Amino acid sequence: MEASSEEKAEFEEAEIKYVSYEGEHHLPLIMSLVDQELKQAFHKGKCVGTVVCKMGEHRNTFRGYIAMLVVIKPYRGRGIATELVTRSIRMMMESDYEEVTLEAEVTNKGALALYGHLGFIRAKRLFHYYLNGVDVFRLKLLFPRQELHYSVPVMTNRDEVMNMLIWIALEECSGLPYSEERMSC
Repeated sequence: MEASSEEKAEFEEAEIKYVSYEGEHHLPLIMSLVDQELKQAFHKGKCVGTVVCKMGEHRNTFRGYIAMLVVIKPYRGRGIATELVTRSIRMMMESDYEEVTLEAEVTNKGALALYGHLGFIRAKRLFHYYLNGVDVFRLKLLFPRQELHYSVPVMTNRDEVMNMLIWIALEECSGLPYSEERMSC
């Protein structure tokens, strides 16, 4: 279902607020977003985008993984996905992780362009990866080693690092906030 011109105008004026996942009370928002995306239903005041990441040890390296990124269609192209992924990457870098990976379907040109713009490289092609039989690229972003990049603060105790990292984009009212001061919650 395509958004009407009135809905599109309303979406263009909406302010987006970025909040970190704080607990189970956010799960209904995330689940409704996935449902909305599948049904293409648009409602003001509802969750308009989310990214779900995992942070942990993998083969003697600390690796982040982007499991899911969703932005409702009329909000795409406004930098929301870029901001959600950038916030996740920043958290991983600040936590002294070494890389982040994800899989993107070879046919998903938008995702490949987004991640390419953010510096991800195509590490390998995985054939018939999903149940639908589509091939994917494993994308990888390597972080600079800390001793070469002193400007990034580091958490000293990895036990304090969250295992799951979720950012949510919530619709507010009046223009997209792009300055860090306006985005802090």
